Amino acid sequence: MSTENKLRHLGFICDGDRRWARERGLPTIEGHTKGFSKSEMIIDALKETEVEVISFFLFSTENWGRSQAEVDYLMKLIQAKIASLGKKLMKENARFVVMGRPEPVDPKLWAELMETEQRTAKNTGKTVCICFNYGGQWEIVDAANRAIAAGKSLENPDDFAGYLYHPEVPPCDLIVRTSGEQRISGFQLWRAAYSELLFLDKYFPALEQEDIEMILDEYHYRQRRFGK
Repeated sequence: MSTENKLRHLGFICDGDRRWARERGLPTIEGHTKGFSKSEMIIDALKETEVEVISFFLFSTENWGRSQAEVDYLMKLIQAKIASLGKKLMKENARFVVMGRPEPVDPKLWAELMETEQRTAKNTGKTVCICFNYGGQWEIVDAANRAIAAGKSLENPDDFAGYLYHPEVPPCDLIVRTSGEQRISGFQLWRAAYSELLFLDKYFPALEQEDIEMILDEYHYRQRRFGK
């Protein structure tokens, strides 16, 4: 397998939780709960593969515009699920990292996310990246402000990339969006510059093991050129 065709970083835009629930006559919160369980399924399905980084777009900076009841539930769900995910990743020698902005997240929740990140920081296995209160444009603005504050002149894109959230996380090789929508909604804009894109008609809570196998096969079927 050529280096150019190695799937190091696989990103998921986890879309369709609410529609999955509504079509089944369930409360939307059931869709979010099911979606979280599918994130764990994906992590398990990729355990023995070449994938080094798995990222999930769970909550955007725009999602605060949803109803207060849904936002409150999501925050509680994230708090509960991240705790259990952190324990799982520790057992599997995997790292947990968060990309996003601390405000206006509840400080207690943000502190718990950072504690989980720090607790797994020395693990040497796969990296699970949670994009939470994340916006691709905000990441670029925040990086620019950090570079300015550091008084650094930027000679090339690599210099700028050093100021992104978790600059050690490599570019996305493949971004998968579920639910049939065909846009990336600001997901990792800088790292998506040469990403392959795959749009699935299935809602995120409906993903199964065979879908993950199909995603890997589809990626290796493609020929990446990087402008060459």
